[in-house]
Amino acid sequence: MEDDKKQVIDALKKYLDLSVTIFGKDRKSDYDFEVEKRDPMYGGAGVVYMVSLFERVDLVNNRIGVYMVLLNNGDQAGFHEHFSRKEQELYVIVNGEGKYIERIGQDQVIRTFTLKKGAVTAIQGENNYHSLINTGDEPLIVFVVSTYEK
Repeated sequence: MEDDKKQVIDALKKYLDLSVTIFGKDRKSDYDFEVEKRDPMYGGAGVVYMVSLFERVDLVNNRIGVYMVLLNNGDQAGFHEHFSRKEQELYVIVNGEGKYIERIGQDQVIRTFTLKKGAVTAIQGENNYHSLINTGDEPLIVFVVSTYEK
């Protein structure tokens, strides 16, 4: 996994100032972050990496604050929902291009979008699912925040 971690962090550093400043704490950067390899992620194609920027105690009412990295064209975060975890999830596209798909239940696709740098998505609610696929030649880098519902 150390080789994967280095590959992902090095890829991120090409596009981002990879640092996090949390009030009153030492600044985190580069190789200080935890990298999780999901192969596959929710049944999607290829490999998705989750780069954790925060510890749970660093965020109020948040489950995660991570970079989701889909290095290669065709890499996919498969369909998944957030209702069972009582959360809302936001995607902010930081780099690359992807196809975002929403569906209701197991098979009713309702919308498909092309997302580029700066696009933001949000999902919550019962029986709502989403998926994201890297459709470009560069890594698709997404900042993901999942917040607990009250």
